[in-house]
This record gives sequence, structure tokens and C-alpha cells, in this order.
Amino acid sequence: MKTLIYISLAIAFTLLLTTILMAQPPGLPATPDQAPIDGGLSLLAAAGGGYALKKLRDRKKADEQQL
Repeated sequence: MKTLIYISLAIAFTLLLTTILMAQPPGLPATPDQAPIDGGLSLLAAAGGGYALKKLRDRKKADEQQL
């Protein structure tokens, strides 16, 4: 008998929550603002290239010292 009461309460609770939990009305989102890609991206690419060169030189030095 207890399980029947628990099941019916769970079903009633679930049915009541479906009407409460409507967070936003459906609709299309607005168009996003466009952000320019300028100097920041080129500086990031240059820094990555410099870091890669440093790593390659360090690896070359380590290989030469082992021989």
C-alpha cells in the first residue's frame, strides 16, 4: 500500500513540475555580436612560433650533448 502511495505522489509531483519548470519561452536567439580578429591573434601565433623554435633548439642541444 505504501508503494502505491509513493508512486502516485511521485507521478503527481512530476506532472506538477512540468508546468512550473518552463524557464524560457521558445524562440530563436538573437544574432551574436561580431568581434574583430586583429593584432591579438597574430601576437598569439608569433608567441607560439617562438616557443616552438625554442623547444626545437633545446632539443637539438640536448641531442648534441648526448653524443
